Amino acid sequence: MTTAVDDALKIDIVGEVAKELALPLNKVTATADLLADGNTVPFIARYRKDVTGNLDEVQIRDIQAATKRLEDLQARKATVEKAITEQKAMTPNLMKALVAADTMQAVEDLYLPYKQKRRTKATIAKEAGLMPMAQFVQKFPAVGLQAEAAKFVDADKDLPDVAAVMAGVHEIFAEVIGENAGLRDWVRKYTRDHGRLVSKQKRGAGDKDEQGIFQLYYDFSMPMNKVANHQILAINRGENEGVLSGSIDVDVAAIERYLKFRLVGSKTGESADVLTAAANDAYKRFIGPAIERELRKELFDRAAGDAIKVFGTNLYHLLMAAPLRGRVVLGYDPGVRTGSKLAVVDENGKFLEKAHIYPLRGMQYDPKGAKQTIINLVKKYGVSLVAIGNGTASRESQSFVADIIKSDLPDLQYVVVNESGASVYSASDMARAEFPDLQVEQRSAISIARRLQDPMAELIKIDPQAVGVGQYQHDLPTKELETELDAVLETAVNQVGVNLNTASPQLLTHIAGLTKTTAANIVAYRDENGQFTSRAQLKKVPKLGPKAFEQAAGFLRLPDGKNALDNTDIHPESYKIAEALLAEAGVTALGEVAQKPLARLNNQATADRFGIGLATLQDIIASLGNPGRDLRDDAPGAVLRSDVLSLKDLKPGMQLQGTVRNVVDFGAFVDLGVHEDGLVHISRMAKRRVTNPHEIVAVGDIITVWVVDVDVKRERIGLTMIEPTEK
Repeated sequence: MTTAVDDALKIDIVGEVAKELALPLNKVTATADLLADGNTVPFIARYRKDVTGNLDEVQIRDIQAATKRLEDLQARKATVEKAITEQKAMTPNLMKALVAADTMQAVEDLYLPYKQKRRTKATIAKEAGLMPMAQFVQKFPAVGLQAEAAKFVDADKDLPDVAAVMAGVHEIFAEVIGENAGLRDWVRKYTRDHGRLVSKQKRGAGDKDEQGIFQLYYDFSMPMNKVANHQILAINRGENEGVLSGSIDVDVAAIERYLKFRLVGSKTGESADVLTAAANDAYKRFIGPAIERELRKELFDRAAGDAIKVFGTNLYHLLMAAPLRGRVVLGYDPGVRTGSKLAVVDENGKFLEKAHIYPLRGMQYDPKGAKQTIINLVKKYGVSLVAIGNGTASRESQSFVADIIKSDLPDLQYVVVNESGASVYSASDMARAEFPDLQVEQRSAISIARRLQDPMAELIKIDPQAVGVGQYQHDLPTKELETELDAVLETAVNQVGVNLNTASPQLLTHIAGLTKTTAANIVAYRDENGQFTSRAQLKKVPKLGPKAFEQAAGFLRLPDGKNALDNTDIHPESYKIAEALLAEAGVTALGEVAQKPLARLNNQATADRFGIGLATLQDIIASLGNPGRDLRDDAPGAVLRSDVLSLKDLKPGMQLQGTVRNVVDFGAFVDLGVHEDGLVHISRMAKRRVTNPHEIVAVGDIITVWVVDVDVKRERIGLTMIEPTEK
């Protein structure tokens, strides 16, 4: 049963979300209801378009996040109201302010004076009976302040003289002023609008930054409303490493003038001086430090939120890279001292054979033997492509393979593969279970080869933070980062779909509606009963109930299933409609043969006749015409190479083709096949001004660049995407 207070504090969550996101109320309401009913975001986005009005996953997740934030705000308001009421301190004005509070910070400001806290100097002064004296000061008497204070002198209360009494009064005022919600809010806004984020090099910290990584921030100052997110994160990291000291610089005199105006106005005299001194002290001890902590956190949260989104976007494009199908691949994990590890995998990623070679000077230098080993493996298994990891000795390994191609295997090609995270996977329990008889490095070579064949299937086994496509990811809040990356994995996996008969438990875990338990149960059922022949068989998997089946079925494919519809992204709930559409179009087979007949249907009239939305009908028709379609086939493929460049080969003005490996706030890093990635700064991405690199490039894109400058000593390459003009 709700009370009047509950009703007063209640937020119109759906209405506020609709307003905040500028979305129609009916769409937000429908989406909120679907989410509350336990439906997953991918399922809603793909199979409930008619209900949501065709909202996409981003919009649905935004609704989900905004709803959660407002629910938390509503709950916190109720908790604060209860706490203040129990202290018998609630007033109509305070209740009005609490109802109007629209942020967590506003609620906490209101609650601050009523929070349980340790005994303070102000508390002790109040216990000594100095509140009447403080109230006397607030009347601004023209004379008599000292005489009045003398009445409170009491050695037994640790108030031996007038100075001690006035010191106690000062503490009472300083605490009250410091906890005033209105004053704190003004100072917060003023500091946010006029403050500057500054950083200095810490004394004696020179030896902690020998490479000058933080040199740009040794004497840095930028308005808070203009500081870039990567600058915020860089300063934070510099502080954490003991190199920098960061702070917010603001016009303290202006703030003190405002506090005096609010508390004293035009009044003068001894009481005005007491209040002014208390206000300045309150700012120095309480308000200023608290606001600086809040705003530094606000800056970090903003920068971290952006970095998390950047990481998520990069990871999505990395996962959605085009698979390289139908190629037998030789995985090559370069090494010097301990040699290089090789692994051959067939067209389906099945491990065939391993080898260990020493082409580079190290423990057992044997370039001739290494060359012959590669030639033998290529000829034995029909290898057409070598996947070379981009870690230590990658460039030397590329040169070695390129020489073999030139002299003995002209049809062979190689690709440089980003091996970030391969070692993490290779040492994991998952890899040990898959290849218990292999060494870590040999598992890594398999992972490198498979990463080329099916990036998503292999990368899904690796902690996303280890794949090297973010900025400052190790400095970001873990919970928020994991939430974003889980959402990205869920989106990517479900957009592509997986083969129910070959998908790993790790891949299945990210399918909508499935958990680690149900994913493992699917694999166990498959091992015990043989391959699935229909989606309907999923209902026999232990612990996979009707809701899980509803959410997952459409994203699970069966290329060799009994029903051709099981190899589409048409949901089983729509099979009857799909079959009726084929009959109406006069076709019995799926694919190209069905495309033209289906295209001749009057979509709106057909949708009305079947009682479904136009969006759902169009999705079904598209799926009937493209069974087994993989979105990733439209993505750019890997750059296949047969020769090699070194850093010293690069000259300003040289035109090259490269693969985008990472996109950050200030530009993009591009793999040119020379071990070190080159940087296209944001200012060199287009002739127009670019504010977001993601508008121009994405991870996995193959782009044409021109060399601007090469620093061989520092191993840095400057690139541009703007074609140089002839001079």
